[in-house]
Amino acid sequence: MNPAKPALIRETFPVGPLQCNCTLIGDPLTKKAIVVDPGGNPELILARLEAHGLKLVSIIHTHAHLDHFLASGQLKEKTGATLHLHKDDQFLWDNLEMQCNLFGVPYVPVPSPDQWLADDEELACGCGVALHTPGHTPGSMSFWFSEAKLLIAGDTLFRRGIGRTDLWGGDHATLVRSIKQRLYTLDEETTVVTGHGPNTRLGEEMRENPFVRG
Repeated sequence: MNPAKPALIRETFPVGPLQCNCTLIGDPLTKKAIVVDPGGNPELILARLEAHGLKLVSIIHTHAHLDHFLASGQLKEKTGATLHLHKDDQFLWDNLEMQCNLFGVPYVPVPSPDQWLADDEELACGCGVALHTPGHTPGSMSFWFSEAKLLIAGDTLFRRGIGRTDLWGGDHATLVRSIKQRLYTLDEETTVVTGHGPNTRLGEEMRENPFVRG
């Protein structure tokens, strides 16, 4: 009988001026890691990676609102990890300075993404896949780790809430469709890491989310 595969290393913590949830996902065997949405505090993120003994290889983004990628350039510079984003959010990434000015946040330039994320693309470490879930932004992505029953939903789905659609490129009908067709088809026992605030359970949102019922 094969021994059970050790669980993914995962830690989520709020970062940056708007307290975006940043998540580290590490392969316990290879010790390679991805970071999702490094919206600030690069020193903290690097310290947590070091504490877990992880080597960062890939920096992935649920979308390109400023609070989800402010520290991405500094992390890339320190680790050599590649930057990944869906192409439909390039216009937001390229307008980081405008976003910072609008929200009164200090501007730190970030280099262009190295690679464009595609729907159903396997993530680095081979531990999950990218799901294109537009609506909050045109290029919004969620990241699904089936063995861990873990979904990183960014600002698409919140605990008893959904992402706002009144910012650049947002579309309410598209957001609802993404939640119903892509997220609510996953395992109900899934833990959902949201872009801000507490985790939730997918089944709970399907039954109790006042905005989108399963």
